[in-house]
Amino acid sequence: MTKSTLILASGLTRTFGSGDNVVKALHDVSLKVSAGELVAIMGTSGSGKSTLLAALGGLDAIDGGFVEIDGQMLANLKGYEAAALRRQSLGFVFQDLNLVASLTVRENIALPLELDGMAPRDVAALVTSALEEMSLSEIAHRYPDQVSGGQRQKAAVARSFIGNRKILLADEPTGALDSRSSEEVIRLIRSKIDQGLAGVLVTHDAKIAAWADRILIMRDGEIVEEIDSQSSNGAS
Repeated sequence: MTKSTLILASGLTRTFGSGDNVVKALHDVSLKVSAGELVAIMGTSGSGKSTLLAALGGLDAIDGGFVEIDGQMLANLKGYEAAALRRQSLGFVFQDLNLVASLTVRENIALPLELDGMAPRDVAALVTSALEEMSLSEIAHRYPDQVSGGQRQKAAVARSFIGNRKILLADEPTGALDSRSSEEVIRLIRSKIDQGLAGVLVTHDAKIAAWADRILIMRDGEIVEEIDSQSSNGAS
């Protein structure tokens, strides 16, 4: 059975600066990701990886091309419609995590569901399950500045999965983790993808990228190489 395309991007361009200081962060980048597929993006710093991720999530404007998320053209959505799409369908793991300092770990994970108006009882059940999956139950009532960097990273990953998300966009989701925790997190990401999510992750770690179905190499704002990975067999 053909799997549905959840991310479709074509001809993406993004330019910063002007005149002699123009930087082409993205240049004619196209990408398609289906349900059940994980794509890793690798490249040196400044190659356009994070800019591409932001464009796919509608967090950064593009100068040319288009992005479709689950069949919806981002450019055609009104502001509140785009916000609802991101809140309900997209799970983000940001490089700086974006945890709210005044909320506990549990409250941070629950936040997207509460903003969407889910019943408190249902929120509590989903958050409890996410905390258990990420081995965070013991620190659920602590604030982000009271836990380790690795625990904050795992909380951000748990928040990205919560609810009925269809797409995961992750920027260095294991960047603050030791090797054991990194494998725990990428194994969980892989299991969520296998359950039907579509995922795009940026990583510098070849061992993490090996869990993806495809690896895209970026250089100077372009995808210069695509590697098919057999990792879903070898890494599991």
